[in-house]
Amino acid sequence: MTLILRSAILNDVGLVRTNNEDSALAGDRLVAVADGMGGLPAGEVASEIVIRILDELTPPATADEAGDALRAVVSTANQRIRAAITVDPARDGMGTTLTAALLAGQELVLAQVGDSRCYLLRDGELTQLTRDDTFVQALVDQGALTPDQARHHPQRSLVTRAVQGQDAPPAIGVLATFVGDRLLLCTDGLSDYVDDQVIAQTLGTYGDRQHCGEQLVKLAHQAGAPDNVTVVVSDVTQA
Repeated sequence: MTLILRSAILNDVGLVRTNNEDSALAGDRLVAVADGMGGLPAGEVASEIVIRILDELTPPATADEAGDALRAVVSTANQRIRAAITVDPARDGMGTTLTAALLAGQELVLAQVGDSRCYLLRDGELTQLTRDDTFVQALVDQGALTPDQARHHPQRSLVTRAVQGQDAPPAIGVLATFVGDRLLLCTDGLSDYVDDQVIAQTLGTYGDRQHCGEQLVKLAHQAGAPDNVTVVVSDVTQA
């Protein structure tokens, strides 16, 4: 059985920002979000660089090959970002998060740098598949903060790893997928302001992917949406 992804992308500037530094991609086997940083216009340049490289990727057949391909994408993105900074030193410090999910057969290969997230909704249960590369997540791991305290911490957006021209290989994970699985990839403009329980309820309630994404963005707006909000809602289906 051949599995593919059917997806909807919602990309919203939010209620406070005047520019959108997020980028996203959704294909039959590859979905991704990238959240640029470094200020206008550098952040959006960085996120566009990594998404453009992903868009050129020919999806491999096996999970091992997919992991290698995603590592190569991040390496190439770092090289191109470094080159862009050399051409225009005003862009120094620009970078981007990246969370990508690539189907290889019946396995999903995840690559992550930064704090954009991938969630899985399976049989009504929501699981966060990625680990945030953030200062507050490190404190949670050490037992110094609870997850709820981390959500409201003033430094919750302080990212400890990004694709920004340095050697930063992505964290890679692999899991089996099944028809009926629903994935959500999102930037922190959603996950920092909308609780996981509400995200799970929304993913389970709205069968239509576009409507589901619109509702998630609406929930971010209701929470104030001080950041750009990007979501990719993907259903695993039989080709």
